[in-house]
Amino acid sequence: MQAELKKILVTGFEPFAGSQLNPSQLLVTALQKEEIPGATLETLILPVEFEAASEQLLSKVRECNPALVISFGQAEGREAITPEKIAINLDDARIPDNSGDQRRNQTIIDSAPDGYFSTLPVERMVEAIKAAGISSQLSLSAGAFVCNHIFFMLQHSLRGTGIKSGFIHLPLVPEQSPEFPGKPTMELSEMVRAARAAILSAL
Repeated sequence: MQAELKKILVTGFEPFAGSQLNPSQLLVTALQKEEIPGATLETLILPVEFEAASEQLLSKVRECNPALVISFGQAEGREAITPEKIAINLDDARIPDNSGDQRRNQTIIDSAPDGYFSTLPVERMVEAIKAAGISSQLSLSAGAFVCNHIFFMLQHSLRGTGIKSGFIHLPLVPEQSPEFPGKPTMELSEMVRAARAAILSAL
C-alpha cells in the first residue's frame, strides 16, 4: 500500500521597493516543476503588503490544510540560505510596503507573546542544505518587515494545530547585481537544491 503523500505549502513574495525580481518568487515558481518524494506541493506568491500577505497566506492554509508551511523571502546582503529561528511581535519598517503602509514600532498582536519559535526543524534543515553543498546558516532575526510579519502571524495562527511552519530567507540572485552592486548572490539552481534538501529534512 502506497504511503500517503504529505501536502506542503511553499510561498514566496512578489518584487518590492521598485525591484523587478524577488528570488523567493523565482524559487517558488521553479519548485512547481519539482517532484518531491513523499510530498505534494501547493504554492502561493504573496504581495509585499502587511495585511494582504498574512490574510492570503492564512486563507491558503485553511484551504489546503498542509502538513508543512515554508515561506521564503529575500534578504539582500545575506550570502547563505538562512532558516529563521524566531518571529517577533513587531512591525518596524525602514521602507513602506507595496501598498504604501510604513509601520514603525507597532505590535502585531497586542495579546500575543513577544515572539514565537519556528516549528520547523531549522537546525536539521541547515545541516541538510550544507550537506547538499550549499551555504546555509541559522538566523535569529527575520527583521521587522513583511517577512517577519507573516512568519509571526503563521506561528500565532497555527499554535496547537500540528501544522509545522516557518520562514527561510534567501540571498539575491545574480540578475539583481546591477540593482544591488557588491551584494552577495546565489544561483537560482542552488536555491532549488537547497529548498529540496530543506523540505526533505522537514519531512
